[in-house]
Parts: sequence; C-alpha cells; structure tokens
Amino acid sequence: MHLTRRHTLALAGAAALAPAALRAQPRFPDRAITVLVPFAPGGIADITARAVGEHMAKSLGQPVVIENKPSAGSIVASQAVATARPDGHTLLLMSNGNAVSVGLFKKLPYDPQKDFAPISTLGFFDLGIFVAANSRFANLKALLDFARANPGKLNVGTIAPGSTQHLSAKLFETVTGIDTLVVPYKGSPAVLTALRAGEIDVAFEIAGPMVPQVQAGAVRALAVSSDQRNPALPEVPTAAQAGLAGYEVASWNALAAPAGTPPEVMAVLGRAVREAVASAAVRERLGKLGMRVQGSNPAELQALLAGEIQRWGGVIRAAKIEPE
Repeated sequence: MHLTRRHTLALAGAAALAPAALRAQPRFPDRAITVLVPFAPGGIADITARAVGEHMAKSLGQPVVIENKPSAGSIVASQAVATARPDGHTLLLMSNGNAVSVGLFKKLPYDPQKDFAPISTLGFFDLGIFVAANSRFANLKALLDFARANPGKLNVGTIAPGSTQHLSAKLFETVTGIDTLVVPYKGSPAVLTALRAGEIDVAFEIAGPMVPQVQAGAVRALAVSSDQRNPALPEVPTAAQAGLAGYEVASWNALAAPAGTPPEVMAVLGRAVREAVASAAVRERLGKLGMRVQGSNPAELQALLAGEIQRWGGVIRAAKIEPE
C-alpha cells in the first residue's frame, strides 16, 4: 500500500500518542474494593468474604472492605452491585441464595444470570441439623417422632426467609411430611443464641460456624445435609445415614462483579481470587469450618448458577412455596 506524506505523519503521530494514552489509563484497582455480603456478620459467607478479601488486599495493593447488607433473598446487596459502576471496585459475595431467590420471588429487580459478571467460586459447604446440648432429642429419629406426634409444635430456627437455611428447613418438612413452626432470625449468631436459650428446638444452619460450638459441647449436631460426612464433624452422620433418605442440601459462595466490567479488570480480579483460594492460609482457615475451598473460571461459575436456579426452582415447587 502506497502511503502519502500526510498518512505517514498521521501514523507517526498516533504511535507517539499511544504510550501516553496507555499511561493515562488508571491502574486497577486505584482505590479500595468493596465486597457486599448479603448476610449478617458471623456467618460462613461473612467469614469467607473476610478471609478471601484479606488475601486479595495484599495481592492487589488496595484495601478490600466487607460491607454486610442482609435481606431476604439477598436482594438488597445484589441490587446494589447490579446497578453499581462496572469498574471492578464493587463486588458481590454471591451464593446459592441468588439461585434460590429466582424461584422465591415473582420478580427480582435484576437478572442473576445477566446483570452480573461471574469471577470465581470460593468454596462449597454443608448444612447441619443442630440441637442444644441438653436437648431431649438424642438423634434425628427422636426429633422426627416428636414432630409427627405433635404437628406444629417443633420450633425450627433459621436465618432470613429466602436463605438456603430457611429453604432447607422447608424442604425438610416436605421430605419428612411433618408440620413445624419455622422461625427466621436476622443472622447465624441470633440463631445460635435462640437455640442455646431454648427458644427453638432445632436449628438448620451452615455447619462451619457451628463447629466450635459442637466441639465446646454447647450444641449437638444430629446430622449433616450432604451426601458425605463433614470433615470437621466426622462423627456426625449424614441425613441419609441417620435414616432420612432423600434429604440432601449443600451451599456455595462465589464472587461476581457488575455486568459490563472490562475484561482486563475481570482478569485481574480472577487472578487475585484464585490466588486467595489456593493459599495455604485461606484454605486452613476455611477448612477448619468444614468448607471445601475451590476456585473456578467465570464460565464454570455461570454454569453452576444456571444449574442451581433450575434445581432450587424444582425444590421450591415441590415444597409448594408460593413466590412472594
């Protein structure tokens, strides 16, 4: 191609400007990153976000601030991130609560599959069925025998409606055919306080935060909800092993950014998250809570979210829970 003198000068000028333009682009991150957690402090999501956030802060060179915004269906935190500026400085601690909410609400103010840019999973964990140390229920069979003989008299504690814990309790009713009184609390610490005070008979809670309470003898675990025993509670049977076939619930946490976040920013975040979940310190800290720490790529997280939306939608319909 023949270049005129004018074309040559134009190309030379563009080349000279390119380094300056690159230098003008702000380094990411150029300020603190905020992770919105849709649950109260003290629960497994909060603990996970803080453990991963601390490691990310070191590798990114900027603070990672955890902001708790608990609400039914994780809606408040999720909406805030969905509408945030897509520059990578505002992230969502996503969980299967985001998948559950699709079936629990007639209309969400965002689309979980379109309004977020998935970064990586952080880990997977079990739920447990817990009673106070002095509970009259020695095992899961004794609890079920009482519930069947006394419809509506078993008080079950969970965190907020729309949470995995709350839905797992409703699924428990469906699978067992019993009628209970499910009492929702603001957060995991409140559930534990109510259980120890005798305000509720049983709690459905993420196993991790309850492990120290079990080890201290403050509460007892009747069963875990997954298809395998929890490594932090090896003596506790699965629900199936305790005589309740067909009851299986697991949960997960992940990080996501607003849709439209630039690919180069997503790449930086992805590396930081995967480095965090691969670190010995984070794996040890979360492993003690019975969490199976595991990162992913964005496509794998997107597929997980889609599959969970379908799965929990089926659970909600089977439990005959009417969308709000």
